[in-house]
Parts: sequence; C-alpha cells; structure tokens
Amino acid sequence: MDISFILLEFFIILIAAKIGGELAERIGQPAVLGELVAGVMVGGSMLGLVKQNEIIDILAQIGVIILLFEVGVSSDFEAFMKAGIPAFVVACVGVALPFAGGYFLAHFLGLKVIEAVFLGATLTATSVGITVRVFHDLGQSKRKEANIVIGAAVIDDVLGLIVLAVVIGLITTGSVSFYNIFKVTSLAVLFLFGSLALSSVAAPYIFRIVHQMRVRGILFVFAFSFCLLLSYLAKVVGLAPIVGAFAAGLILSRTEHKEHVEERIKPVADLFVPIFFIMMGVAVDIKTLNPFILSNQQNIIVAMNLLAVAIIGKYLAGFSIPWMKVNRSVIGVGMIPRGEVGLIFASYGITHKLIGSGLYTSVLIMIMMTTFITPPILKAVFKIEDKYHGPKQA
Repeated sequence: MDISFILLEFFIILIAAKIGGELAERIGQPAVLGELVAGVMVGGSMLGLVKQNEIIDILAQIGVIILLFEVGVSSDFEAFMKAGIPAFVVACVGVALPFAGGYFLAHFLGLKVIEAVFLGATLTATSVGITVRVFHDLGQSKRKEANIVIGAAVIDDVLGLIVLAVVIGLITTGSVSFYNIFKVTSLAVLFLFGSLALSSVAAPYIFRIVHQMRVRGILFVFAFSFCLLLSYLAKVVGLAPIVGAFAAGLILSRTEHKEHVEERIKPVADLFVPIFFIMMGVAVDIKTLNPFILSNQQNIIVAMNLLAVAIIGKYLAGFSIPWMKVNRSVIGVGMIPRGEVGLIFASYGITHKLIGSGLYTSVLIMIMMTTFITPPILKAVFKIEDKYHGPKQA
C-alpha cells in the first residue's frame, strides 16, 4: 500500500477528530462524541475521505490500547477506597441489571445466544472519564455521591473488561457453556489481579534500576513498554489486549510515578486514540439511520429499547445501597454514560463479525445518547435537590 495514501488518511483523521471534538465541547458535550460524528462524516457513507484498511485499523487498535492504559493510570484508587462497599455494590448491580436486560431484550428480538450475550455486555460499563467530567463541570466532584459513582465506575471497568473477555472467549470457542464462562472469567480475574499483585511487588526493584539509567525518556518508555508487554501477554492467554493495557495502567497508578506517566501519555493518546473513535464512526453506514426505509425501522426500535434498558439498569443501581444517606438519583444518573468503554465493546462486535452494520449502528446510538443525556439530567436532579433541601456543600 502506498505510504502517501496512509499519510493523507492519517492527516484527515487527526484534523477531523480535533474539529469534531472542538465543536462538541463548545456545545457542552464530551469531545469523543464529536470525534464519532466526524468519523461518520468522513467515512464511506458520506464524504468518502477515509476508508478502512489494514494499516489504519492496526493504528486504531494501538489507539484503544493506549486509551485503556490511560484510563487505568488515571484511576483514582483513593476515591475508590473512600467509597468502599457502597461503590462495589452499586457497580455489581449496575453491571448485572443492564446485562440481564440487554440479554433478554436480544432474546425477545430473536437474536442468537452469542449476540444476546454481546448486547448485554455492551450495556455493563460506565465511562469513568465522562462521569468525572460531568461532576467536575457541575462543581459537585467532592460529594459523597461523586466518590461512590467514580469508585463504582472504576469497578465497572474491571467487571466490564472481564465480561468482554468472556464474550471474546465464547466467540473463540464458538459455544456458550457454564464451563467456558467459568474458564474465561477465572482466567480474566487471575490475569488482572495476579498481574496487579506480582507487579506491585516487583515494581519498586525495577524502577530502582530504571532510575539509574541516563538515556532520555527512559521512565515513560519503560512504562509504555510495560503496557505493551501486558497487552501481549493478555492476548497470549486468550484475553483481549486491552485487558492487559488496563491492568498495566492500574499497576502504575499505584506507584509514585503515576503523575509522570499520566502526563507523558497524554500527547501519545492525543495522536492515536482519535484514530479509534474516527474509525468507529467510519464503520457506521448513515443509510441505516434513515427511518423512511422499512428495514431501518427495526434498527431504530432496537436502539431505543437498548437506550431504555441502559438508562433503567444503571439508574436502579443507585438505589442498591438503602443504608446510605445519599441522593440515590444522583448516583443512578451518574452511572448512565457508557462512552469510551461501550465503544470498545461495539468495535469488538463489528470486528469479529458478531453483529451486522444495522445492530452496530443501534449500539452506537445507545452509547451516544447515554452520553448526551447525562449532563442535563444530572443538572436537573441537582436543581430539584437544591429546591427541596437547599444546596449541598461540595
């Protein structure tokens, strides 16, 4: 393939991502939504400026690995520890209810068991980045509810990745059985927490050696190489590489070098992560959104049902801790956005040909809508609270 073609596509992807992200942020929405829309516009169903090819797809996969590494490094374990048991309960309920709802909805629609499991999986995770941003923008990031939601979102990421690992494992084996589910789940849990435990013990000794080296950028290169190594090992044992990337980020987030790595990974993420989101948009066939085409009406109906399950399942999770004196509606609404993690699930579905373009578009609509609606709904919940109870101190 001609390198000039790849360079031009890379140029278009980066410019489109930044313009789309800028426009989204100017209307009070996360940049990721603008990048998705930009991807749809430059894709084959509209302008045709960017097409899927092997090299760009590999760069997109590297982008999602970097994204999960960054999410892991940025995880706030102090907030998680403060939230403790309530966050764990909210997270578990917030995974179980949407998963069950998505599974039974797919079963009702006559989809295959694997498809039903996948749809349930896409509804499980909560976007840590979007959740943190919403609370911060509303000046409520220090609230007890915010700590619970952020802690639950971190646990959701872990549980969601385990669910994804199970789904990928089931796709690989081609069958659904309790043995396969138990096997892949156990493998994912052992990999995540085993690597976390072992690396936490070894990290101080390794960093001591790294600190003695004088070559420029050695600390960050070592950290990123560690991410690549765990991503590779995850793939070797039959898990998705992003599981290893997330584990590497979690490990480094507990070291004294967290801030250094977090700061240095940002420019790398700025280059590669937008490729993933743009290519997610490129994969959308805009024709599937036309409601006047009879075959598309089913996709839109599925999207609206998925959206309902996505909202209700996470909202009810906020009411799973009745012993806590908190605003349960704030917790429930704060858990709604799916964001980046949901997009990762969708990308695996379309990449492994588990779902067609119509169902893929339905999933994207659900993900985008949960992200769009969370800020205004959460703002309304705070206004109602202020009206009846007076403003809470952040």
